[in-house]
Amino acid sequence: MESITKNRQSVEALRTMVARAYGPDEVCDAGEDWFRELSDGCFNVVYQIRLRSGAQVVLKIAPPPDVEVMTYERGAMTTELEALRLVREHTKVPVPEVDFVDRTHEVCDADYFFMTYVDADNLNTVSDTLAKAENDAYTEALGVITRELNTIPGAAFGSLTGPGDSTWRAAFLRMVEELLGDGKRRGVVLPHGYDVIRDVVAAHADSLDEVTEPRFVEWDLWPGNCMVRDGRIVAIIDHERAFYGDPLMEFGFAGRESSAYGDATAFTRGYGHRPFTTAERTRRRLYNLHLALVQIIETTFRAHTNTEQYEWACARLRETVALLGR
Repeated sequence: MESITKNRQSVEALRTMVARAYGPDEVCDAGEDWFRELSDGCFNVVYQIRLRSGAQVVLKIAPPPDVEVMTYERGAMTTELEALRLVREHTKVPVPEVDFVDRTHEVCDADYFFMTYVDADNLNTVSDTLAKAENDAYTEALGVITRELNTIPGAAFGSLTGPGDSTWRAAFLRMVEELLGDGKRRGVVLPHGYDVIRDVVAAHADSLDEVTEPRFVEWDLWPGNCMVRDGRIVAIIDHERAFYGDPLMEFGFAGRESSAYGDATAFTRGYGHRPFTTAERTRRRLYNLHLALVQIIETTFRAHTNTEQYEWACARLRETVALLGR
């Protein structure tokens, strides 16, 4: 997907990056068939690179410093590296190995890192070719994986890199306010007024107080960030939006309160979650509201010319505000 946040680099810069990470002997001599951009991502530019030895690796580069990103996206690469460390140290969930990190900005104007290449299919890309039973099996497995990720404890709510908030209410209200601030600053038109959104969230904020233990939340774990091979999930990717919060904020639960996000039955079965209580349903609706705000506002920050995502997300926001108003 196209986005102005993608920090594409010249062939010579890519050569220098490879030499720094793996040594000059691993830089391919000539031509451009040794690298290709992986286009599925929506934020960072990502390259698949073949080393001279024949090994395949992945290079991920943060956005250029002169491109404004949303508040929650600042320092996203640092968040991803911390998420990868936590997942590897605390769970058995498969994620790529980090080979090399460069934060010097000597080669390019942003942080970048290399990681192992996962030889597998993107689930979102192949899902239309699969039978319903196969898709359900993957979705159920995603629920199992998500529950394991949620076992990682945090010291505070919010960013993985701190300092965080002592309560989930404070952290979530700050997250919403940051989004509204981003939208207001860039003149994003919402289907409801900014103060209406604030009032709706405030009216239901008591439900957030049930959450007292900060837990690792991957949040962006949808089929597009899931790599599959031979009927198994072999890796999850793109961890830059993880934080410590309420596990019910995981994307897999979104369909429980809006069928537009898909059927959450298989995910919930894999996760092993009981039927939602009234407070849990309210929280999930708040999280759907937050998700819709992200999907609306990011279209401006990424300079999308196609209005399809904006219009779809506006419909989700109207839907969720109506549910919370009941």
